[in-house]
Formats: sequence, structure tokens, C-alpha cells
Amino acid sequence: MGALSHIRVLDLSRVLAGPWCAQNLADLGADVIKVERPHVGDDTRHWGPPFAKDAAGKDTTESAYYISINRNKKSITLDISTPEGQTIVRDLAAQSDVVIENYKVGQLAKYGLDYESLKKIKPDLVYCSITGFGQTGPYAHRAGYDFILQGMGGFMSVTGEADHLPGGGPQKAGVAIVDLFTGMYASSAILAAVIHRDRTGEGQYIDMALLDTQVAMMANISSNYLCSGVAPHRWGNAHPNIVPYQTFQTSDSWIIVAVGNDSQFRHFVASGNCEHLADDPRFIDNPNRVAHRDTLVPLLAQMVKQKTKQDWISLLEEAGVPCGPINNLHEVFENEQVIARGVELQVPHPTAGQMKLVASPMHLSNTPVEVRLPPPLLGQHTDEILHQYLQMSDAQIAELRSKGIID
Repeated sequence: MGALSHIRVLDLSRVLAGPWCAQNLADLGADVIKVERPHVGDDTRHWGPPFAKDAAGKDTTESAYYISINRNKKSITLDISTPEGQTIVRDLAAQSDVVIENYKVGQLAKYGLDYESLKKIKPDLVYCSITGFGQTGPYAHRAGYDFILQGMGGFMSVTGEADHLPGGGPQKAGVAIVDLFTGMYASSAILAAVIHRDRTGEGQYIDMALLDTQVAMMANISSNYLCSGVAPHRWGNAHPNIVPYQTFQTSDSWIIVAVGNDSQFRHFVASGNCEHLADDPRFIDNPNRVAHRDTLVPLLAQMVKQKTKQDWISLLEEAGVPCGPINNLHEVFENEQVIARGVELQVPHPTAGQMKLVASPMHLSNTPVEVRLPPPLLGQHTDEILHQYLQMSDAQIAELRSKGIID
């Protein structure tokens, strides 16, 4: 039994931040009902190729994007713009502990599915809204997209090669970090609210905003600015406060070297037969190395180019200097540590046969995460949910289907 096996979540969200949050809860054992539009479903179902392949190697209708964020959920199709659909949502909410939604500000109030409406029928409900800019402020009604928020929230001002170097300029992250972090923060907020409810019987509303999350995620970079009043700039793969802490090109590839103290610096340069650099007053400690980075880094770059990637990794691991390769995903999933940790899963799926998934990184000793359900087909559990949760008859379900309220 998962840690949250006593919790039911009604997931009205789609795309990434909300589904990522709901999948975290589902992985921990929560019973998650995913509400999707009839015929169409979550937008990400169509965000391909690539799509999962069946046993014959042919594409299924399940996009790789969708399956990455929707395991352990049950899917019901429902047209919530209709009175019948709204009634079903309210009935399901009355039996749920948590509702998650990412509609535009005020949109669900038109359907009587906002927090104020649902808490009248479920006073201890935990209701989480995820939007681009939150429920208040001059931007509240704007649509929020991860890419835009990476720019607005400061991330792209410090990401990318330094402006004065070739290729310099703003760069987004390779994954939708604002959506994903907002989903993670939302998961934490929901768990805190559930604990509060269990102690007091009181539900509450959670207002999550992508912009808030992006600014909070800047962490020490924001702190650097608030302490100094100087806006940080892009350093590429270097670090503003630590030297050397960056990528270096070897004779055949690239490595990352992350020197965290003066002893590690001495071991690093000694491994490259350049121990004299550790005795140079300009490089004797980290503040001096930061001040003289423009002199030091070219010397280190020349040193690193004399050996191969594997030579350096072997030498530095033996010397206790943090380092590592820059792997593509083929190399990631072939890495012995990744294999030992069971990061890649295979689960049975109705159309794909065996579907490959990335495991949850949460390892709990007494309530371990497990994949109970593969990412669902569109509306796969509609009849089951209506029968078991709402005690609807076959005739009632058939009538809803004839009206197009469900698939």
C-alpha cells in the first residue's frame, strides 16, 4: 500500500505542470482520476512523434510526451461544459480529497467547479490551481507558458554562453523546468494541506503560479542579486562563485570538473602535471581563482586537452576530484549506476505491449513507489469510474454516451 493510498485526487489539469503533480501523488499511492475531453483528451496525447510502438514496431496513438507524465492514473472522458458533465465532476469531487486544475483564472467558476463552489459540497477539500501568474496581480488573466516564464523569471538571463563569446546570448533549458518545478512545488503544497486537513478537518485553496516558481528557483542566483544589487549575467558552463567549476574539452570529448575547495584544486592540477598552478598566489584559494579566472581557465583548458575523457575521469576519481562525463540519453540508460538503480521500467500496456517508462526517483523503505497502472488510454476507465464511484447504471452511462458527454 502506497503512502497516499487513502487519498483520492480528481485531476482536471492537462499538459505538464498539473499532470506532473498528479503523477507524483499517484506514484505515492493516491487514486488519481484524470478527466479528459471527449475524443481529444489531454493536449499532450498528440504531441508527437515519437509515439510508443506496439509489439510489431508500429506507432500506437500514445505519444512519448503523454506517457511520461500520466502513469498510475485512471482516465475518464467528460464534457465539463455541459450541466451533466459538471454534475459528474461535483459528484466525484465530493468523494475526493484533492482537486487539481490549471484552467485560466475564473474559467471554472462559470461551470460551478471553482473552489468556492466545490467546498460547499466538500468543506475539507484541498483544491490546487496552477496558472502562469497566479490568481492575483495585473498579469493574473494572462496565459502562461514555460518558455515565456523562463525568460520573464530571470532564468534565461543567466543561462547560455557569455555574451562576449561566440554563441553568446539567452538560452532556455532543454526541458520545461518551470512546469516541472511548479508541479513539484504543487505536490509539496498539497501534501502539506492534506496533513493540515488530517489534523484539523479544514480544507484549503492552493494558488500556484509558474512565475512565482521560476523566481523562487533562482535560489542562490537571486540571493546574489539581493545581496549585491548587481544583476548576474550568463556564464555559460562556468560558475559565478567557484573556479574551476565548468566543462573542459579533453583530447577526444568533454568532461565536467567541479572543484569545491583548494585541496581538490591541487589534486586536479597535479593530475595534469601542473601542480605549480596550485602554488601560484593568483590561484592559491577560490577567491583569488575567481578574481583571476581569465588567466587561469585557459591554462587549465590547455592542460585538460592533453588527455582523453576516460583518462581524466579515472585520474580525478582516484584523486577525489568531482568530475563526470556529458552523456547523451543513450549513454545515460546504459550507465551502470542508472541500471543498478532501476531507473528504466517496463510495464504492460493495452496497445504497446511492453512500455518503457522512467521510474520515480522517490525511494521509500516502507511504502515504496510502484507502477500500478500504465498511462491510460483515452477514457479507458470511464465506465469503471461511473459504475464504481457514482453507482451509475449501464442505461445511464449509455445515455451520457449518446449525448456526447462521454466517449
